[in-house]
Amino acid sequence: MNKYEFFGFVIPEYMRDGIAMYIKYGVDPGSFLTAVICNDLKNAVGQADEINLKNIPAYVNYFYNHAPIDCWGSKAAMNGWIGKKLQERKGGD
Repeated sequence: MNKYEFFGFVIPEYMRDGIAMYIKYGVDPGSFLTAVICNDLKNAVGQADEINLKNIPAYVNYFYNHAPIDCWGSKAAMNGWIGKKLQERKGGD
C-alpha cells in the first residue's frame, strides 16, 4: 500500500503492510485495525497509539473509498473476508 492521505490525516507507513496483508490475504489485522475494519469507533480510539489516534479519519476514508466493500464495516464482514481469503489460499472457491 502506498502513502495515503486524507485532508492532512495520514495512514502511517508502519501500518500500511498490515492493511495490505489483510486485504490481499485475509491476515488478522491486529486490535486497532480490527476495530477500524469493524467500524467500532470506541475500540479504535481505545486501541490506537498516539499517531493512529490522530489519524483515524484517514483509515475510515481509505476503507470507505478504496477497500473492497465486503472486507469491512462489521465484525461479520471482517470474519467473512478472512474466511474467503483463507479459502482462496487453500485453493478452494
